[in-house]
Amino acid sequence: MNTKPKTLSHSTETAKLRLDVHNSLTEFSAEQAAQWDALVQDNNPFLKHGFLSALEAHGCVGEHFGWLPHHLTLTHESPDGDRIVAALPLYEKHNNYGEFVFDQAWEQAWNHVGLPYYPKLVSAVPYTPAQGQRFLIHPQLETIGHGLFDAEQLQTQLFDSALALAEELNMSGIHWLFANPEQQAWLESHKRDYKRDNEYFRHDCQFHWFNQDYQTFDDFLAQLKKKKRKNIRQERKAVAESGLQFRQLNGHTATEDDWDNFSYFYQKTFIDKWSTPTLNLDFFKAIAQAIPEQVLLVLADLDGRCIAGALMFRSDTTLYGRHWGCIEDVKHLHFETCFYQGIDYAIENGIQKFEPGAGGEHKIARGFIPVKMRSTHWLAQNPFPAGLARFIEEEKYMIDKYAADCWAHSPYNEN
Repeated sequence: MNTKPKTLSHSTETAKLRLDVHNSLTEFSAEQAAQWDALVQDNNPFLKHGFLSALEAHGCVGEHFGWLPHHLTLTHESPDGDRIVAALPLYEKHNNYGEFVFDQAWEQAWNHVGLPYYPKLVSAVPYTPAQGQRFLIHPQLETIGHGLFDAEQLQTQLFDSALALAEELNMSGIHWLFANPEQQAWLESHKRDYKRDNEYFRHDCQFHWFNQDYQTFDDFLAQLKKKKRKNIRQERKAVAESGLQFRQLNGHTATEDDWDNFSYFYQKTFIDKWSTPTLNLDFFKAIAQAIPEQVLLVLADLDGRCIAGALMFRSDTTLYGRHWGCIEDVKHLHFETCFYQGIDYAIENGIQKFEPGAGGEHKIARGFIPVKMRSTHWLAQNPFPAGLARFIEEEKYMIDKYAADCWAHSPYNEN
């Protein structure tokens, strides 16, 4: 596709914004990478240039996996020098792998009437069902833009540019997945000139843990019902008595051997349970160097051997559980490695929330509560307006009922 920069018209003549479409973030200069990172709120690790470019550099995205980068940036051109002031992570998709918002039924319906569902555009972080910005806007526009444009204007420009790109490239639509609540609300309420009837909002449910200013793990347990509190203590006691020892490492303290071990656990577990693993050792090492303070690698040792590990990431406010693997099956090993070690870390570091990943009703008994998620889907063509509207309503009903049922099994005391 043509990635030659375009100059966008703007109501303020003295403000010149240039739209660029980037097929790779690896081509960014150090200055451009720093400008991209300056747009990221809450120090979100998945939106950092180092994370996204590492996916590209080490073959974790691309034609093989069906994730082709088409990232958008808006650059303010001024006598003081060009500066990226807004961006939209964006990918061309040829499958729904690694999206965690499942649309196989839509694909089948499109194919049934002879319409191609792929390619499509997706604004998301590959393989990462974690909430965050999708529209990256510089937080100090008044200073760097001299008041010539505001966040609403830039966000609208990114949205309109993404839809125009989808139409230009003959995409079936564009999908915003796991946008943070503020931007999801904007997507649902903002009035646009595009075909409003072809925009839909889907529903899902995850399980998150929230820190209520706990000082210790026992403070957290004190908020649980007696039976749940007892079960967690028994699980942690069994793990401790098994002889397992745990290490919490970041990108600075994890060694080459540590990453070798974890990569093997991840690859083996992925192959055994699912399919082809998308991440690799070089990627893990790259992110350890790019965002070392935001990496949490939990490793479990037994009798001097490393047998399991979990990879988590942190922002300023949130801990994200992402991947895990093991080579021995020890009772409650998964719960300790992926949940309790993370809760320990969150309490010790004053982190407000722990998102352990998609799915898993077993998380409820361990202190995680249901949180409803929404996503936005714009379609270039919609051959089934009535059917799709019914699908959305039925899905919402099921998710609402599921979340309510999960709440009925909350492990927390009534207060």
